[in-house]
Amino acid sequence: MDPLTEVISLLQPRTVFSKGISGAGAWAVRYSDFGFPSFCAVLEGGCLLAVDGQDPVTLQAGDFILLPTTPGFTMSGFDKVTPQLIDSKAAALATGEIRHGRTEGPADVRLLGGYFEFNSPDSALLVSLMPGIVHLRQSKSLPVLVSLINDECQSVLAGQDLVLSRLVEVLLIEALRSTATEHAPPGLLRGLADERVALAIREIHRDPARSWTVAAMAQLSALSRTAFFQRFSHTVGVLPMEYLLRWRMALAKDLLRRLDLGLTEVADRTGYQSASAFSTAFSRYTGQSPSSYAKENRLVKTQ
Repeated sequence: MDPLTEVISLLQPRTVFSKGISGAGAWAVRYSDFGFPSFCAVLEGGCLLAVDGQDPVTLQAGDFILLPTTPGFTMSGFDKVTPQLIDSKAAALATGEIRHGRTEGPADVRLLGGYFEFNSPDSALLVSLMPGIVHLRQSKSLPVLVSLINDECQSVLAGQDLVLSRLVEVLLIEALRSTATEHAPPGLLRGLADERVALAIREIHRDPARSWTVAAMAQLSALSRTAFFQRFSHTVGVLPMEYLLRWRMALAKDLLRRLDLGLTEVADRTGYQSASAFSTAFSRYTGQSPSSYAKENRLVKTQ
């Protein structure tokens, strides 16, 4: 797998919800911090979106928005109005289309929005490698995917959970790879857009058990050690060895959660020379021993 596909696979998106949203007249709503990843496709019209910590954006028909953590945000029409405060978690449980502003007559803007959860207990680590907001204009495929997700959510069919999970995986990959440019904020996407840095990232994901050094990564990228260190840190947002540690710990957690492996084998697969070296690194990084982590998460999984 390529790095982006691996990250999405480890996140394990599931429990998908979707519904229609519309607004008319003078309206504005302020949603509290939600925490779960959310998405939205604009079908008709336009509106304003101001996400905490991000520059405000104007949304138009054909636009797509992905918020990997969905902090607080304000959405409104183009008239100045005091926002109505809305509890995000309570709103998520509402059924049917959500209407803001004037309730009668045609809508000025129509959207399909939704959210999902990540099954991975390590999602915060992986999401930290993504941008805070993904905004794509005039996307051809993403509104179609959102429409398919919404249609699937409105019915109760055999295999629905699997279909929704796969649709969201495709949605995430399509949205994130479309954002993987040199103008993306520091993170995995920007790193993959840098052809030199991407060489090292892809090899780290291909062979995480290798005895990596910054010098070895730099050699792969055909850069001096200093130039590579600075370029990687600037584009990815973390130091090269910190990225390696994060990825190894994400893999270790996945192995401990899914497979009944001995610590020696987990250590070997994640680049540690002994079970004790792996156990020390894992405990320092997560705050609990590998055996405790495995036991706790397997119990949760089987309940």
